[in-house]
Amino acid sequence: MKYGVSRSTLLITAGVVWLVAGLNILRIGIICWLGDGQYWLFKVCEASLVFLLFFAFIFQKLYNKHTRRISLKKERNNCPFSFFDIRGWIIMVLMILMGITIRNLRLLPGSFIAVFYTGLSVALSATGIRFLRFWWINRNRLSCQDQENRTTPE
Repeated sequence: MKYGVSRSTLLITAGVVWLVAGLNILRIGIICWLGDGQYWLFKVCEASLVFLLFFAFIFQKLYNKHTRRISLKKERNNCPFSFFDIRGWIIMVLMILMGITIRNLRLLPGSFIAVFYTGLSVALSATGIRFLRFWWINRNRLSCQDQENRTTPE
């Protein structure tokens, strides 16, 4: 018997990964924010703009693409991390490496990182919550489909 996870597990894993990534980036953003407490109202507005741009124009499309793809998968999948396709994993790794490089080489000021990371983290966390919400709302349907697939002879 081949090991695999259900679509529900993929959705939960996606939600948790996005949420943990968002919370980790929020931690970094807050650390930078505390180091530069000037113009906090202006920074809140900038962070809100970053959130809206990422959430509406990037993460919304990714969420729709991956929830659709996961919903169409077979009952059991090979890997619990197949909630992303290869392209998604490559983009994620490149973004992580770029963020680490920018911070370690101090290519951007802490005030920019504070604003950008705070807005980005809220967008990531909100997308993670959306994955978990999608699973919660559709858990019975996904479970019933998985049960039907198990009882249907091949």
